[in-house]
Amino acid sequence: MSRILTGIQSTNVPHLGNILGAILPAIEMSKDAQNESFLFIADFHSLTQIKDAEKMRSNTLAVTATWLAMGLDVEKTVFYRQSDIPEVTELTWYLSCVTPYPMLANAHSFKDKSDRLSDVNAGLFTYPVLMAADILLYDANIVPVGKDQVQHLEITRDIASAVNRVFGELLVVPDVKLNKDTMYVPGTDGQKMSKSYDNFINIFLPEKELKEVINKKIATDSTALEDPKDPSANVISALIRLISGDVAADELNQKLIAGGYGWGHAKKDLLQAILTRFEKERAAFDHWMAHPDELNEVLSIGADKARSVAQKTLSRMRNQLGYGA
Repeated sequence: MSRILTGIQSTNVPHLGNILGAILPAIEMSKDAQNESFLFIADFHSLTQIKDAEKMRSNTLAVTATWLAMGLDVEKTVFYRQSDIPEVTELTWYLSCVTPYPMLANAHSFKDKSDRLSDVNAGLFTYPVLMAADILLYDANIVPVGKDQVQHLEITRDIASAVNRVFGELLVVPDVKLNKDTMYVPGTDGQKMSKSYDNFINIFLPEKELKEVINKKIATDSTALEDPKDPSANVISALIRLISGDVAADELNQKLIAGGYGWGHAKKDLLQAILTRFEKERAAFDHWMAHPDELNEVLSIGADKARSVAQKTLSRMRNQLGYGA
């Protein structure tokens, strides 16, 4: 059995691209009885950017509610909040003491901002060490990542190997699982859906607000209602294909090509596709967000499970490094 660990950014409500491209595939993978799944919300990492306590809490709860609404089984997955595990900060210090400065100076998380050093805090610089602690604390065997995180996983492997060379075989060196087949979900402007591009769709918005986002953000041409239209002229058809499948998208394309069917009709179809596909999930999300105590209870139970593993790893480390009796 392999232990698979995944970290989740706590940056407000996950959008349609996050859900289709990452959340649903991760939930599907967690159902494999051959694997033991650890899934955590990386709210410590968020502090490098977010300095607002209320925003930090609301972001974490929104992310938690999304995963639960999408069907994550917390009986089969250890689902927890990073900041509920203080052991991770202690391990970060131990790992920092074997991590060479040039390794961190080379990390993408730092180099991407190194031309604006006034914007770089120590937390951002040591981000890869905390990430390594997130993984090594739980003896994870496999860590699925996108290509932008491969370097940080290699740093984790290097740090673990250094600890094992210096102090003896203490840590599991994890394998990297590259998510090569991550679904590409286009945003409202045709680029990859992203909060940074402000082209995302929040499927949990009230229906009226969701309709407004679709109508305003998806630009369409002025082809007359009765004239044929190019289904590839915007993202409506592509999104319906991802949400509702090939049959629904092909039917939409045929209506557009035939004429007598406007872009306004197509936008209504997209709205309905979202409401239909995610009807239960939208209701579940609203329930969870209305009951934050229940969300915190779920995370607390997960934290207890995670800490039982973390404390064993830390005990090994303390003993081998010369701390304690």
